[in-house]
This record gives sequence, C-alpha cells and structure tokens, in this order.
Amino acid sequence: MELSRRTLLKATAISMTMAAAGCKKKEAKPAGTEVATAVESTEPDEWKSTVCRFCGTGCGVLVEIKDGKVVATKGDPDNRSSRGLNCIKGFYVGKILFGKDRLTKPLIREDKSKKGTMEGFREASWEEALDLVAKKLKENYEKDPKSIAFWGSGQQTIIDGYVSVKLWKAGLLSNNIDPNARLCMASAVTGFMSTFQSDEPMGSYKDLDEADVFVTWGANMAEMHPVLFSRLTARKLANPSVKLYDITTRHSRTSEVADSVLVFRPQSDLAIANAIANYLIQNKKYDQKFVDEHLQFRAGTENLGHSFKDDYDVTDGKDADKVWNITFEEYKKSVSTYTFEKAAEISGVPTGDIEALAKEFGDPEKKIMSLWTMGMNQHTRGTWINNLVYNIHLLTGKISKPGNGPFSLTGQPSACGTAREVGVFSHRLPSDMVVGNPEHRKYTEMIWNLPPGYLDPIEKPGFHTVKMFRELGKGNVKFLWSMSNNWGQTMPKLNRFRGNDADGKGVLDGFIVVSEVYPTRSTELADVVFPAAMWVEREGQFGNAERRTSVFEKCTEPPGEAKWDIWTLVQVAKRVLDGRKIGNKPAFDVLFGNIWDYDKNDLLEDGHEVNSRLWAEYRSFTNPHESENKEIQELGKKLKMKAKQMAPYEEYFKQHGICWPVREVNGKWVETNWRYVHGKQEEGFDQYGVEEFGKVGKYKDIDFYKSDDHRPSVIFRPFEDAAEIPDAEYPFWLCTGRVLEHWHSGSMTRRVPELHRAVPEAFCEIHPKDAETMGIQNGDMVKVVSRRGEVQVKATTKGRGNPPQGLVYVPFFAEETLINLVTLDCYCPISKQPDYKKCAVKIVKA
Repeated sequence: MELSRRTLLKATAISMTMAAAGCKKKEAKPAGTEVATAVESTEPDEWKSTVCRFCGTGCGVLVEIKDGKVVATKGDPDNRSSRGLNCIKGFYVGKILFGKDRLTKPLIREDKSKKGTMEGFREASWEEALDLVAKKLKENYEKDPKSIAFWGSGQQTIIDGYVSVKLWKAGLLSNNIDPNARLCMASAVTGFMSTFQSDEPMGSYKDLDEADVFVTWGANMAEMHPVLFSRLTARKLANPSVKLYDITTRHSRTSEVADSVLVFRPQSDLAIANAIANYLIQNKKYDQKFVDEHLQFRAGTENLGHSFKDDYDVTDGKDADKVWNITFEEYKKSVSTYTFEKAAEISGVPTGDIEALAKEFGDPEKKIMSLWTMGMNQHTRGTWINNLVYNIHLLTGKISKPGNGPFSLTGQPSACGTAREVGVFSHRLPSDMVVGNPEHRKYTEMIWNLPPGYLDPIEKPGFHTVKMFRELGKGNVKFLWSMSNNWGQTMPKLNRFRGNDADGKGVLDGFIVVSEVYPTRSTELADVVFPAAMWVEREGQFGNAERRTSVFEKCTEPPGEAKWDIWTLVQVAKRVLDGRKIGNKPAFDVLFGNIWDYDKNDLLEDGHEVNSRLWAEYRSFTNPHESENKEIQELGKKLKMKAKQMAPYEEYFKQHGICWPVREVNGKWVETNWRYVHGKQEEGFDQYGVEEFGKVGKYKDIDFYKSDDHRPSVIFRPFEDAAEIPDAEYPFWLCTGRVLEHWHSGSMTRRVPELHRAVPEAFCEIHPKDAETMGIQNGDMVKVVSRRGEVQVKATTKGRGNPPQGLVYVPFFAEETLINLVTLDCYCPISKQPDYKKCAVKIVKA
C-alpha cells in the first residue's frame, strides 16, 4: 500500500482521536465500576520524571505536581525510548489514580459462600490482615510446601519482583512463584534462551529508524505499540522504498499501512518461516561466511502432543526442550520439504507473497527488522516459531546490527525487568540464572549471604502459571497470593476457577490473597484483599522491551490506608520468618535486615532509600568485579554476569532510563543499543564480547558471547497443527486480544472516562459473509460457544479489524463479557505459555 499522511492518520490516529474527544456512545459500565473524574491543571509546584504504567514500550511521562497532588501529565522528551511521545492511554495515564472505587482499607472475607462477588467482606486493620495472611501462609507451608503459591506480574516493579523472589525462593525455599508474564512473554524467553543462551533482544528501538524492511509477525503495532509504530511509519514516510510485510490472521490497523498482508491459517506461520529458510538455502541467498563462522545447527523434539489434560507435565514423558546437534546438510534436508507451494497449501497464503518476503531476506543490501508480540508467543508451539524467526535472521546475518534484527515486543511495563531479569519465573533466579544449575544457585547464595548448599532444595522448578491454577482449581494449592494482576479475568479456561466447573471447588476452599488497587474479578474470589499503592504513589522501576531500565519517582501519597507492595511483602516476611534461622542468624535479618528499621519495627521511612539499597544488592549480581569477595569475582566472571551489567541507582534518574548492559566510559555510564556486535560503547555498540568474554576468531566484529562455543543455534522445528481445529460442530477460529484504548483487563483504563466512552463494551468481529450466512446483523447480540463455555457479546461486521471468513475476534478487556470462559489453556510444552490466539467455537445468534 502507498503510505501517505492520510492513510497513516487512518491507521494510527482515528481511534486515538475518538478517545481524546470522548465520542458519545452508549455507556456500558462493568458492574460496580465508577470512572475517574477529570483533573484540572494549574501552575505546578514541580514536574517529576516517570515512565508509563501501561505496555512494555517504556514511554517517559512527566507528572505535574501541585500541593502534593498529580494534576497533569505529558510526554518526557528526555526518555530515549519514546522521545516525548505518549499514546492515547499514556496521554490519560494520570487519571488511573482517581477512580472513585479505589481500595483504601484491607478487606477480610467473612462469608465464603459469597465468593465470586465483592459481598461478604468486612474492613480490617492492617495488623489483623497481615497476621491472618502470615498465619495461613505458615500453616499451609508447614503442612505441605507445595500447597503455597505466589503469582507475580510484569506490572510489579523490578524491586517488588526481587523482594518476592527473595521471600519465596530463599525465605520459604519454594519455587511455586510465577508471573503473569508466563501468559505473554514466556515463549520469547525460551526462544531467546534456546537459540542464544541469553534472554531479551540484541537490538533496540533505534533499529526502527534504520531498517529497510519491517516484518510484523502477529503484531498489531498500530494499536498495541502505537508510539513505536509511529517511528516505523515515520521511517516509511521519509523513505518510500521502505516496506512493511504484515503476517497476520486478521486485517488490523497495522495491515492498512502494510505493503503486503499475508493472512495465514492459524498456526501455519511455522510452515511460512520454514519455507523462507528453505528458499535462502536452495538459492544460496544465505550469508555463507556468517553461517560458517558463527552458527551451529540443531534439531528438537517433535510431536510433543498438546496439554489438554491437567497431568500433561507428568504423563507426557518427553523432554520437551531436548535438542541435538545436526550438520548444515541435515538441516538443509529437513527444511527442503517446505517449498513455497507446500507452505501456501498449509497456510492459505499465495506462493508469490511468501516468495516476495523470502527475497527480501535474501537481498544482502536490505536491512530487516522482525517484530512480534502475542501472535507468536501465545502459541502452542510458541518457542518453535520464535526459533524459526531467529533462524531466518541468523542464516542471512541480519542480526545484532543497526536496522537488522529479530525484536520481541512486550505487553507489560516490566515483563522484562521484573519477570525475566530478577527471576520471578518458577525456574529462574536473578540475571538469566536458573534454579536447576548448581553454579547459579551457588552464586545466588554468595550474593544473598546464604550458607553453601542452602538453595539446593529449589533445584527443580515449581508450578508454572497454568499448572499453578490447575492445581488451585483441584484444591491442591491451598494458599495463593497474587499481586498486580487479574487472574480471575485473564486466565484461560476461566470456568475452572469461577465455580461453573467441578474443579472450581479449590478456589472456594483455598485461602486467596489479592493485592490490588481496584475491585476486580480476582478480588471477588479473595479471602483477604490488600489495598495497594499504585504507580506514582510510590517509587519504582520498570524494564522495557529494549532492555531499558527506567525509574518512576513518587509524586503523591496513596489514598486511605493503601500501602506499597514492598512494605506488604516485608511485613508478611517478618511474621512468617519469625523464629527461623539461616545459619546462626535470624532468617529475616539475613534476607531483609538491610531495609528494616529495628527501632521502629518497620521498613525504613524513606522509600527511595529502600529502593536504592535493594537495587544495589540486585545490581551486585551483574557487577561481580566490584565485589571484595574473590570467589564472587571468579564465579561471576565464569558465568559472564557482566553481560547484564546494571548502573548505580542514581544514574537512572539522571539519564531518564538506561539500556543494559551498561559500561562506565570516561566517568559516565553508557548504555548498549546493539548487543554482541563490536564497536564504540559511546555509540551504542557492545564491547563485552571482545574485551570481556571474546573468542578470537576470523570474524571479529561480532561475538555471541553467551552462546555455547560463542555460536547461537539454528534449530529445525517442523510444522505441527493447532491443539484445537474448527470442525462441523465448532466451525470458527476464535482469536482474542486487545484494543488501542484499553489495557489488559481494563481495570485501570475503564475508569478513565475518555477511554471508557471510546470503547465501552466488548465486541465480536465477524466477516460480513459469515454474518450474512448466519442471519446476523451488525450490532446483534451473539453467543460465542466453545467446548469449555460461552459468552454473549455484540457482533460487528464493521470493526477496526477485518477477520477472514471462518475466524472471529473478541478483545478480553471487558469483565462483564469474560471471553476467557471460552478459551482453552493448552500451552507450549517448552515455555508453558497458553494459546489465547486460536480455539474452535461456534457463533449463535442470541
């Protein structure tokens, strides 16, 4: 499509204008919800630097303070990720503080028969609520350590996550801790780790200003990452030869700007990626020098089955992530069956469209950036499709250089910084380390001043998210604490938890703690609700998609008795660890004594000081060279911990965010924009490969220093079909996702009047021909029915998105619709990330 400023406006701004104008639509407020009131701006006392509370872009936000209150926000021009821009959600982010139904006091449920509603609670003091939670946690842990669980979040701050990990993994010696990032980013994690042995992208947002070709693999950037999409479209406007290929299951706002739209049958992206690799090899369009000097080839386990059954992990009996070495010739033979014709037959995409994209990758003069989000990650073969996209970039050498690279976009503000970097996942420790590696546990013990072998009991991963909630539903998890997430709305196969299923009894019988800012579909299932301070009511840190760590300053006090999550976590830790020893010292003193004021029997009063001290401790994982302990220095060097080096805490305020790994150059802490490729650090290039971990070789300008033998893996992964395919009874694919105006479950954005008015209710996008066949008119109410459950929702044939025949799309922000009653919880056997993007449904006129 020829891109003009007119089409750009249509693609990225129409819905933003609607929201900003507060377009008049019939309002459909979720039950019990009151939206925020407007905030009047006045002459400010000061502006403070923060980062947006919503997606993983990491946009900078300046907050205006008057008389200790937040009165206005605007984009931060000094933030290098967003350069002063905010999307429509970021434009209104200050209003999320002011919903009239903020939770301001602890709540204790007295009537379990009313679980599923916000009735049956009474207000309580913090002392009573903390004592009760600690008592229940301790009782259940002592009876059965596997019966307790903590569900964290990519919305927790980095230090929130760090404290959670330290309490659970060191204090309770339990790995039953996992983040909601398991639902959105886990396949990106396992993709990076299996290919590069290091997590997170090697490039940065600067690639958006350099690439000649962009490929969006299941990513509606125009709505989900609009600030980044504006950089992409600016690049196209300035350079008419720049192209965008949109690989998608439905036409979206992003498709309207694309030069080529490849609408594929769900799951068949595996075949398309293999066909591109096959073309590159058969036509000798790969980079022979790069392949010979840098790559190794592997194959992985096939035919893993699908995870419908609750005991899938036990009965599968296969090593899902097992890979073995193969030769280049063996890889060539494996992909040779994926011709353009075969890929077209599987995917429904014309051969010419696949060939055109393959030729772009094969052109040595073209710089290519691949971008993806949930369309690839929420996939029963999510790890595989991540591997396959890396394969294409590795074969062509289009990686880790300006304008060239595979780039995973994140959906939460700190899914990278919190869930991934500090190890909230059930199998991880801070800084890319894992519980199953004895050296990683040993290094963690030294940093945390634990006795040798202390962490050996956590050598096996705990419950991943889907397993955790399956066990909760069956009654095997007796205590669950969730923080900064809304599992009662966002987990797949919700009837498991909402009492409509026999297995839901565990939710009624278990003891559930929810830390939240507003009433949600999760708080209504809780036994205790802790009122949480949100966003700029406390200081915190987020880590975004380009490895940028940013700090948001405290701007105002939380309402009522709401408390910041670190305070709550440490108060519970003080009670649960009372009387326990680590070595010959009290356990609490060892783990949290550095932030505890013993004279006041509470956290240090200064939240900045607490964050600063905890940051220094976390940073010590990545800065072993600064330690006085020779053993830490030596093991840290062996483990290449400087590959994730962080800067001193105050630097993040000065620079409005920094991308790791950092390096001190002439007294200044300098970020890295392109990992593995050698160059001047002050220009954003990585010096660690050559100077710290380098392997002298023929090809000296790039070194994948974290990979085995400094060689990332090209891994053969075959096409396998989806877990559930439409049939005569359930003839449609269902895809779920988000809209521009609302973020995740809408618990914040639906309390902003302008955003709520713009999109007040959920909808079901249906192709006009499908609607005509079923006698459905635009605006009719329909039932979306699967083998698991059903919901009613309004049909639209004139939405922003245009699904192909045979596919319908429903967003998940509306708590009164609960589309996840319909979705399945099958997951990738390697990443354990469930597939929200495809299941079989039927559509019935209501």
